[in-house]
Amino acid sequence: MRASPRITRNVTLAVLALIVFGALWWQSRKDIVSLSDPVIWTGYTLFGFMVFLFLFQSRKRLSMVPLGRAAHWTGLHAVGGLLGVGVFWLHTGKLWPQGGYEQALAALFYIVSISGAVGYGMLIMYPKRLTQRDVEVIYERIPGIISDFREAAEEVVLACTRDTGSDTLSRHYLETFYWFFQRPRFFFSHVVDADLADHWVRKQSAVVGRYLDAAEKPYLDKLREIAHAKTKIDFNYAVQTVMKAWLFVHVPLAAALMMLAIWHLIVVNVYAL
Repeated sequence: MRASPRITRNVTLAVLALIVFGALWWQSRKDIVSLSDPVIWTGYTLFGFMVFLFLFQSRKRLSMVPLGRAAHWTGLHAVGGLLGVGVFWLHTGKLWPQGGYEQALAALFYIVSISGAVGYGMLIMYPKRLTQRDVEVIYERIPGIISDFREAAEEVVLACTRDTGSDTLSRHYLETFYWFFQRPRFFFSHVVDADLADHWVRKQSAVVGRYLDAAEKPYLDKLREIAHAKTKIDFNYAVQTVMKAWLFVHVPLAAALMMLAIWHLIVVNVYAL
């Protein structure tokens, strides 16, 4: 079985990153043995990695320019971030530096790195999950789609009452499904890709199904079909909300880290004079 292009690309990038880190580590050990201080060149190397990683946002804004596939840039960004953590440790010589300013810079660096790793995991997991659900919608259209589902569900319930003369399904709808169709539900369940929403729909359908006669059950089947379709939209809402929220966390923090790094570079060079 051949490996997928993404796996091949990521493994290649990881191997190259290990080679680069090994060369940097060997040079830093060599400097220490020769009583030289590698802190200057490791600092500039780290700053170079940070500039490259920060420019990834510019690449996303220039999607119309042929600068290579976005997937390749994402892989470079992820591997570059991991390599940047290693260079950071080479630069500081420890996991946690001393001094208030240095600790603030280190804390922000770790937060940005962790949020970046989380974001990369979401970029790998969520698009695949969206494809498996067979429904991908524009985020801004989700409220309108849910409203359409709600109207369709209410039409089914009203038709059942009108055609069969029984209000069993309508009363059950008001007690359960009415809540479900008001807005996106089971947010955290969808975020972790659990099956709680579909399980809830099946359970509520089974509960009322015991009290319906043969004439009413086709309406329940239609209602259940609409509810299951809505769970796919709810999944889109949860996933896209999380990814948008992640951008509003990771990008501003990365910008703040870049500003602190520039200030750190200026201060170091001023004191060097």
